[in-house]
Amino acid sequence: MQQHDGAQPGDVRQSDPTSGNSTGDGREAATPWTRIAGLVLGVAALLLVVGSAFSWPAVNSGPHQVPLGVVAPGGAAEQLVPRLAAAAGEDAFDVQPLADRAAAEQAIADREIYGAVVLDPAGGEMLTASAASPAIAQALTQLAANVPAEAGGPLQVSELAPLPADDPRGAGFATAVLPLVIAGIIAGAASALAVEGGRGRQLTAMLALVATAGLVLAGVSQLWLGSLEGSYWANAGVLALGAAAVGAVVLGLVRLIGMPGVGLTALVMVLLGSPLSGAATGPEMLPAGWGALGQLLPPGATATALRSVAWFDGAGSGQAFLVLGCWLAAGLVLLLVPQRHVRTT
Repeated sequence: MQQHDGAQPGDVRQSDPTSGNSTGDGREAATPWTRIAGLVLGVAALLLVVGSAFSWPAVNSGPHQVPLGVVAPGGAAEQLVPRLAAAAGEDAFDVQPLADRAAAEQAIADREIYGAVVLDPAGGEMLTASAASPAIAQALTQLAANVPAEAGGPLQVSELAPLPADDPRGAGFATAVLPLVIAGIIAGAASALAVEGGRGRQLTAMLALVATAGLVLAGVSQLWLGSLEGSYWANAGVLALGAAAVGAVVLGLVRLIGMPGVGLTALVMVLLGSPLSGAATGPEMLPAGWGALGQLLPPGATATALRSVAWFDGAGSGQAFLVLGCWLAAGLVLLLVPQRHVRTT
């Protein structure tokens, strides 16, 4: 009998035990213990990163250089600042002297400050804006109650920009960031992997998907839950732009490096962008430096832009829109790079 490929009678071929294939006699090849150990360590490292990314900012939340206006006659401001530092922490507030109450109201409306202390002979007042940050507004309310009488306290609290009655704690707004990120990732991945016909067709599909996502997410947050105010169409546009900033990066990376592009974008946007967005508290409530980093990522920039558009007529949103535009442009640049990943069918 003629033998083929150099095989001898009685030979039992086995696959490489590290390849995961079956042996020649039908048994499954055993996975090496070193690979199992590496898998366990890899999962443990990933869980450490995930747990730290979501828990550490929350545990260390507190005011850090929160812009706070002070309207006070004579030397009252000089006496009040040390008391504020003693009550809330040395670097809790970035105190900004203002001329009068009208100037304080305008600064809050322009999103230059989160609140203001107004002292005059008739008594003291704390101006707050829960729509800018419910956590900071709550901290200012507690601070107003603890101002001693000799410093003009306790202070009456006046709310200038309240949250909607249907969502007085801002929970709906705080939870809108993660669905936005997921929508962007899905839009980019679906356009890259399920749409054939070139870059233009894929980009058009991605833009259509994120536009739909913006309309749906704004409908849920504003029309159903009542968590947003202002123009529905403007809010939907902000959400669509945030999703597009994520989706464009996914689309460009998948065309360039394949499926790892989806995972890489998810790691950055979900593990860093979502917990550092400041959507629930405001970036100044995150540990020093991390809040600023979060504002350079699409989730944080979208949250800031959405607050500004929904409650403050777009004031203070310039940097946020610039960040989103840069991420969108980066995705388009990646999309223009010649495709190197060849998808198999």
